[in-house]
Amino acid sequence: MSNEDAVERTEDGRYLVISGRKWRASDPGIPPKLRQELVDELMNARREIGRGDEEARARVHEAKLALGERGQPWWEEAREDKLDERIRAAIFTLLRKRQGSSICPSDVARIVGGGGERWRPRMERVRQVAASLAADGAIRVTQKGHDVDAHNVRGPVRLQLARMDPREQD
Repeated sequence: MSNEDAVERTEDGRYLVISGRKWRASDPGIPPKLRQELVDELMNARREIGRGDEEARARVHEAKLALGERGQPWWEEAREDKLDERIRAAIFTLLRKRQGSSICPSDVARIVGGGGERWRPRMERVRQVAASLAADGAIRVTQKGHDVDAHNVRGPVRLQLARMDPREQD
């Protein structure tokens, strides 16, 4: 049983009640394995803050967005801009958690899409956000290990953090 399961919840299950204060619960539609990866990255970022890394606060915020604990409430129909924000957060949180490995866009769609098969309609939007991030140079979209134009590729792809050119490092 996770800590979240052991605490009091509001009747609708949307909030946890801790010491009399309500906190938004994580999206229950996130598959358990993916949820755990997001929570692990959230906790890693919190530990970094504890060690004095104030920049880790942005990682905490992104992980909480990906989990549905911040941003537009997960139980409401997502506005496109807010859905894009959560997709971006899920992409970066998973990529940081998997440290150097690639991720599948379907994992991101499963995070933001809700339970069951409701994630499938989110795939096109996830691919569009990934294409935008790739165009900005933040991530790479690959197919069979080769960079591809995310706007025009068909078939399965993987997402990776963009590697900085050593000449650009300070």
